[in-house]
Amino acid sequence: MFENLTERLSGTFRKLTGRANLTESNIQEAMREVRRALLEADVALPVVKDFIDRVSTRAVGQEVSKSLTPGQAFIKLVQAEMQAIMGYANAELNLKSVPPAVVLMAGLQGAGKTTTTAKLARLLKTKSQKKVMLVSADIYRPAAIQQLQTLANEIDVEFFFSDASQAPLTIVDSALREAKKKFVDVLLVDTAGRLAIDQQMMDEISALHRHLNPVETLFVVDAMTGQDAANTAKAFNEALPLTGVVLTKADGDARGGAALSVRHITGKPIKFIGTGEKIDGLEPFYPDRIASRILGMGDVISLIEEAEQKVDKKQAERLARKIKKGKGFDLEDFKEQLKQMQNMGGVASIMEKMPGMGALPPGAAGQVDDSQFRRMEAIINSMTLRERHNPDLLNGSRKRRITQGSGTQIQDLNRLLKQHKQMQKMMKKMKGGGMANMMRGLGGLQSKMGPGGMPGMPPGGKLPRF
Repeated sequence: MFENLTERLSGTFRKLTGRANLTESNIQEAMREVRRALLEADVALPVVKDFIDRVSTRAVGQEVSKSLTPGQAFIKLVQAEMQAIMGYANAELNLKSVPPAVVLMAGLQGAGKTTTTAKLARLLKTKSQKKVMLVSADIYRPAAIQQLQTLANEIDVEFFFSDASQAPLTIVDSALREAKKKFVDVLLVDTAGRLAIDQQMMDEISALHRHLNPVETLFVVDAMTGQDAANTAKAFNEALPLTGVVLTKADGDARGGAALSVRHITGKPIKFIGTGEKIDGLEPFYPDRIASRILGMGDVISLIEEAEQKVDKKQAERLARKIKKGKGFDLEDFKEQLKQMQNMGGVASIMEKMPGMGALPPGAAGQVDDSQFRRMEAIINSMTLRERHNPDLLNGSRKRRITQGSGTQIQDLNRLLKQHKQMQKMMKKMKGGGMANMMRGLGGLQSKMGPGGMPGMPPGGKLPRF
């Protein structure tokens, strides 16, 4: 997410690190680089101009703390202004109304509105313990109603069945009555999208809005459209009183133009960000955390929260007990660890949340390929249970059988065995309570967070290694 912008800005900050202090000349040089990076990231021109002016004004004559290098002091300023542009804090949904609280979902076709509606329903059900009902007022797109019904069944929430022969106003009116009967907390209304903004679309959704009087009207927009996302949101906002924006497909957006432009152009906060095709791929938008990710500082808080939600705690506890008792870390355990990493979005997703990513060589994060982990899993699946528990049994003929069964090469299997040995050694070191110490160290990262969620950096500008 936002890799191109991260790489360009990291290069600019590295140039400043060796300077003795912040001067007008080296700030101007850095700001030229930052301006170019933002424009290449498809950030809207008015946003770039305002951002550059504010950072330049604050940077000239800035007192540099003895514990920070000029590069670090400049990063701190850039981060603060990024947060100001995107909003200082997460804007939560306002569901304080007589149930059911109605949330109207609007947007163009192809932005992922129907999937996002279901993702939001899941989030409200699991995190806020709300009873949610879904209804589709999209009578134009073939199978739109069936798609939402399938997703509602998948996440086990209420669904009000509508028909393409009904008028959208009739559908939402009936859904609202049904939601009241069933004591639903939140009614999410998926509306029809179009390939472009047209008067018919705006008239229809305006009529729905007047009839429902929703507590939230969210505009769902594709992050990969860059500043066009902000301009489209602005056009919608002029016809419809939006309360917030949901950025979808942010995991495929290497630029970041939409995230940095939307609030400035529309005046409406980004409330959620879509980070994958899976039904759990929606998270609240935290400007401070996104700013940290863009600047290569990682996002440890989100990483910890994700681990809390997606890591199988029972399996992790079983492994911890096994290691503590001195039992070996076998290939079956190794396979479980690979699965846990994939549950958290893969190595690339984990890496972008780790501090110090900005210090990696350009393009390094993009070279991580999760397919190698799927290949490892296929190799282990081709082994017998006895072989997984005792890899020393693997002779030449067994190795040939395993590689033929998994469609891999002998060198792939040997590489897997070598990596497993390395993990075994690491696990042995954790046997005497080292694992608990390591987890305490991870938790301690939160106490090192500086202003705005920025990880505290030691003198000299070098981030801690993990």
